Amino acid sequence: MLLNVQECQVALIDYQAKLMPAIAEGAQVLAAARRLARMAQLVGVPVWATEQSPDKLGATDAELASLCTRIVPKTAFSAAAVLEPLLAPAPKEAPAPKGNARSLPKHLRKAPPQEPERGCIIIAGCETHVCLLQTALELLEAEWDVCVAVDACGSRDVRQRDAAFDRMAAAGCELVTTEMAGFEWLRDSAHPQFRAFQSIVK
Repeated sequence: MLLNVQECQVALIDYQAKLMPAIAEGAQVLAAARRLARMAQLVGVPVWATEQSPDKLGATDAELASLCTRIVPKTAFSAAAVLEPLLAPAPKEAPAPKGNARSLPKHLRKAPPQEPERGCIIIAGCETHVCLLQTALELLEAEWDVCVAVDACGSRDVRQRDAAFDRMAAAGCELVTTEMAGFEWLRDSAHPQFRAFQSIVK
């Protein structure tokens, strides 16, 4: 099933100053995360980020941080507990009825417009076999649809990263790439953001 731009959110896990130099192919991993966040921003997909013990591992990469809707700190390896309050849009209360007794009956009133249900979480981050894996598995348990942007994920050891990909896929995560996600959000080369996307991926 193709990703739907109205149903997606992005969660970026722990792209921090003192961690990224230790990540295998860290520069490419970070570049992919920035691409994903830029594409999400262009089409209105919320981008959340976490920081693991930022007092020890530093802040999120500055360029990436500027593209995020919100960044939250954590000490647990899984980010699910700090992300879940952000992920689902708060339900909107129906407006109080206006007018007098001659107002329209309740069944004829228009319902207020609802925020789209963004039940698909595209996650990426570091380290893949620790914080990202635990986040993905807990989000699956909470019945979110979880996609993992593999080119934006990293670990110090690629064998650990690849083992985590295998485990997440077996558990029910979909493995995607940042370009897969972006172009599925667009669907059409006539989309007004198509040229901007091209400039991001080239």
